[in-house]
Amino acid sequence: MLKDSTMWYASWFDTPYYHILYKDRDHKEAKEFMDNLTNYLNLEPNEKILDLACGKGRHSIYLNQLGYDVTGVDLSKNSIEYASQFENQTLRFRVHDMSKPYAEKFSAVFNLFTSFGYFEKEECNLNTIKAIKSDLNEKGLGVIDFMNVDYVIDNLVPEETKEVSGITFHIKRYLQDGYIYKEIKFNNNDEDFFFTERVKALTLEDFQNYFDDAEVSLLDIFGNYKLQKFHKSNSPRLILIFK
Repeated sequence: MLKDSTMWYASWFDTPYYHILYKDRDHKEAKEFMDNLTNYLNLEPNEKILDLACGKGRHSIYLNQLGYDVTGVDLSKNSIEYASQFENQTLRFRVHDMSKPYAEKFSAVFNLFTSFGYFEKEECNLNTIKAIKSDLNEKGLGVIDFMNVDYVIDNLVPEETKEVSGITFHIKRYLQDGYIYKEIKFNNNDEDFFFTERVKALTLEDFQNYFDDAEVSLLDIFGNYKLQKFHKSNSPRLILIFK
């Protein structure tokens, strides 16, 4: 099964193999990030949070456990179907395109774990910023947690092999035409698979241009999940707080 990079997120994220490959993500680190972020934003219990591109809902579920009213949205129907088993009166999951406004207002809108820069059309990136702005209530704040492109490129591992759940994934990474690519090849049950992840190599300056065009204000920048100061050369993350 060969998949090109066009709308790659719509196909790759909907496969079970995506979740197998990434099942060992650091959940402790993710929880600490949510603790730090909600404390920094001074969010009160029961305030409404929108988790854009929520995947299977790991951040949404934990935010709800912290006492917030959470809506998780994602383009992947399979991910939303999985996450929906955790729904309750203050936690819900919906299929939604994040480049379009959601029909509610929130105290915070989170776009986490490099869930930005996927689109084929550049205008969709700007539209996502505009959608976040429209989804915020009067005091609401937007958060984008993106990779620090300079750090990632300097530390790019060109090739590696990972065995997860009995499947050997052959991974190749490279920078091309302003995008960071990850090619993923593997065989399962005698069938060959090939998927490509493609994320636009957006810098802080690129985001500032989006914010200017969307007429939103950048309030703060952090470089890691402990919310320490951003350094272009050695911060692993680019975490942007805006309204």
